[in-house]
Amino acid sequence: MRLDKFLKVSRVIKRRTVAADACSDGRVSINDKVCKPSATVKVGDIIKVAFGDNVFCFKVLKTEETTKKENASLMYEILGGKDES
Repeated sequence: MRLDKFLKVSRVIKRRTVAADACSDGRVSINDKVCKPSATVKVGDIIKVAFGDNVFCFKVLKTEETTKKENASLMYEILGGKDES
């Protein structure tokens, strides 16, 4: 699954265009590598998203093309902020 689509479907970022912009600006990394919006997300990947001074870090548990709002948080496990890997 594409990175920008995963961020939108999992509701980490509300809109896909905003997710794509964040990726293009270098604020999103997969396994400590800055990625483009078209990067492939796989189960087990560690994704870090920078929101200003905060860094949201999570592990991908599953990838789905669509999901209900209530189930979106089941797609990832939060690992912590900028102090954790």
